[in-house]
Amino acid sequence: MLHDDLTPISARTRAIPAERRAPDGTAALDDADRTAADVAWELDPLLDGRDIDALLDEAGALADEIEAARGTVAGLDAAGLAALMQQVATFEEVLGRVGSYAGLRFAEDTLDAERGALMAKVQERATTIATRLVFLELELAELDDDAADALLADDRLAFCAHHIANIRRYRAHLLSEPEERLLTEKSVSGAGAWVRLFSELTSAIEVRLPAALASGGADDTDDADGDGTVPVGLEQGLSLLQHPDRDVRSQAAAAVTAGLAPGLRTRAYVFNTLLLDKSIDDRLRSYPSWISSRNLANEASDESVQALVDAVVRRYDIPQRWYALKAQVLGVDRIADYDRMASVAAAEQEIGWSEATQLVLEAYASFSPQLADIARRFIDEHWIDAPTRPGKRPGAFCAYTVPSHHPYVLLNWTSKPRDVSTLAHELGHGLHAYLARHQGVFHQSTPLTLAETASVFGETVTNGLLLGELDDPAERFALLATVLEDSIATVFRQVAMNRFEDAVHTARRDEGELSVERFAELWTASQTDMLGDAVEVTEGYRSWWSYIPHFIGTPGYVYAYAYGQLLALSVYARYEAEGAAFVPSYLELLSAGGSMAPTDLGRIVGVDLADPGFWDAGLDIVAAQLARAEAAAREAGRLS
Repeated sequence: MLHDDLTPISARTRAIPAERRAPDGTAALDDADRTAADVAWELDPLLDGRDIDALLDEAGALADEIEAARGTVAGLDAAGLAALMQQVATFEEVLGRVGSYAGLRFAEDTLDAERGALMAKVQERATTIATRLVFLELELAELDDDAADALLADDRLAFCAHHIANIRRYRAHLLSEPEERLLTEKSVSGAGAWVRLFSELTSAIEVRLPAALASGGADDTDDADGDGTVPVGLEQGLSLLQHPDRDVRSQAAAAVTAGLAPGLRTRAYVFNTLLLDKSIDDRLRSYPSWISSRNLANEASDESVQALVDAVVRRYDIPQRWYALKAQVLGVDRIADYDRMASVAAAEQEIGWSEATQLVLEAYASFSPQLADIARRFIDEHWIDAPTRPGKRPGAFCAYTVPSHHPYVLLNWTSKPRDVSTLAHELGHGLHAYLARHQGVFHQSTPLTLAETASVFGETVTNGLLLGELDDPAERFALLATVLEDSIATVFRQVAMNRFEDAVHTARRDEGELSVERFAELWTASQTDMLGDAVEVTEGYRSWWSYIPHFIGTPGYVYAYAYGQLLALSVYARYEAEGAAFVPSYLELLSAGGSMAPTDLGRIVGVDLADPGFWDAGLDIVAAQLARAEAAAREAGRLS
């Protein structure tokens, strides 16, 4: 997910020592701080002093013990089932450690053959071992309802009760054990292999920028090729879409489009193959629609998710009104797609790593010193990998790893203001994971629909603190614009991408393999529906669907961003109303992890997710953000 610009404010400058200020009063950054060059995670502790083969051997031995329970699950009492599930938890911890290590090493450099081979080795052995335990979920799903209810009410199974209840929700979609074993065994060479290929392809994309753009405006062209361009990664090219100069944005967009072109057909083939694979899986498992399996995993009904999507689509007027206003602010008749994330601040500013971390920690501390202390551990104890590198996986994410360890955060730091927002976002994920560790391997993680709550809340707290320090109307407008644009990107853009996914999954099933042009048509239609006449969708933008990893690795995921944003905004509204008294219930929510259903988790913070009007109420908050931004633009004299 791309996070929008977090604008420069005077409060930041006050925190910068005089010796680090440039003549204009902004920070004079040294190169290491600008690029976060020294911010690298330490992964070796994941292995706990053992080597990978030893961990995989231990997992195999644990699988032997668990497999001895085959055919006996229905006869176990609460104590017996608890003992078995504790063995499974240990097994998951061991495999989780080695799998996280291999996956995170690969994310550091997807072009390194040795790292790729290591990940493949781990995936292949882990899958072979895990396949032997397919029987367990099948036997748990087949338990008599009354017997299952009695077992799950026993306190000795509290550490896994919600997990088992969720397994049983899949009863109508499970196959026989031989079929399940076959699908599990083949997953590494099937969908998993295509997802890895896509990751390698997108990590290798080169964007060729004019030397002056690649070097931040410097005249040094020593690294330029004969045509005067410098190859950079996709992230650096996309980061220039926040630049205040429209010519720079236009050049950057053209360079990104050109960089996407060489492998476009191959990425389309990968997408086609995964669309087909999912359609086969859905047919075999009797899912009524392409999104049903994702909704089941999210503990949401198809109807409730559709209600969210419909509510957002009905309010497409919000982004359209903003982009029409933004055209006036930028002094153009109509903005283009590459203008959507343009900063409305007076000038672009680079943000160094030390300043950004200070800012985010201060924001978290203003809400909860406990959260700030944990966030500081991510920074001080090398739980973050920040610099951009050739071959590094694009984007940003938080890896939960396993409850007995700690989470890790991956960033691609480009020193742009939006990176501050991304840092606050991913640390929110990390705090959620850290506080829920005590729930254990079965209940640490939430469904995707709640997974964005802490991350969006962290961004909102950061923005709220900064806004409270601003007196200058122009700076207030710039920050309010950022807050609104984050909501638009997270709610409306993600639902528009959900509509694209819906279109391509449906078209692949009805029409067969989709051409590059067909993907472009469906992408353009879904984006135009959201943007309306307010934004020109350029010809180059028609291929920009082809680098988005969520479509490939987690089909159906993107609506969870809208769900999480609207939920987090509603939660933050309660914080604004209740103040410090709200903090304990919010920390309780994070600590609960995924130990209960989303509706029950919402009740902890006074939110009723079962209320049909919940989404409309959340969208009203976004509409209020738009009204505040409009008023601030007038006060700042940015509108005629």
